[in-house]
Amino acid sequence: MIDARFDLPPEQAIAFLEGKGLAVSFAWQDVWAAEHEAAFTVAKMADLDLLADVKRAVQSAIDNGETLQTFKSTLVPRMQAAGWWGVQEQVDPLTGELRLVQLGSARRLQTIFRTNLSTAYAAGEWAQIEETAEAAPYLMYDAVDDNLTREQHRAWDGIVLRWDDPWWKTHRPPNGYNCRCSTIQLGARDLKRVGKSAPDKAPPIKRREWVNRRTGEVMQIPEGIDPGFDYNPGEGRVAELRHTLEGKRKAFEAGR
Repeated sequence: MIDARFDLPPEQAIAFLEGKGLAVSFAWQDVWAAEHEAAFTVAKMADLDLLADVKRAVQSAIDNGETLQTFKSTLVPRMQAAGWWGVQEQVDPLTGELRLVQLGSARRLQTIFRTNLSTAYAAGEWAQIEETAEAAPYLMYDAVDDNLTREQHRAWDGIVLRWDDPWWKTHRPPNGYNCRCSTIQLGARDLKRVGKSAPDKAPPIKRREWVNRRTGEVMQIPEGIDPGFDYNPGEGRVAELRHTLEGKRKAFEAGR
């Protein structure tokens, strides 16, 4: 996979990440969907100092347009020195079970880098989209067309909808781990340039049943989207989410 680099970061993307608090969690399901707008978390990382270091490294990558390799070179020594590396035993605070789990690895760092940067950029872009919606009211789904592209994402490539179409509430990228899709904002003239006289009709949303093993909750997840990614980054209300996460943090601390 190409070593992604995010150059010339919008101020909104920087502010989005800076505004996040820290949330400890044991599993990725513990901080769900739009709760990520309020909290920075890495599953199974309970050391707040180490978590703060990871957040600072992500922030540096956004601020300075750093590559994945720079991100790794910063964090690998720090994680290894802290003992947060490889496969180790940890107690699941939800069940009290001692489990063998994967902590730091090159693959996990890649996922942390790509997911946090793509989400921050999407959130920053959403602020710009809302500000300029009157002049440019359309969004086009843009998928990377290569052998790594998910088939469902490829099918959405080129679809143009109004920015406030409800479809974007669940389908605005990123739509999964390592998803490289994005949206392009268009005005009326841009619409004609892509060969359309009007926006498209939103694709039907087909859902599949998925069970959150942490809570037992049965969810209906849109097909083509990874669980936990069916939300629009930047659209949530951060204050309310922080209140929810604070309750989860207290419950986690009580269970340790």
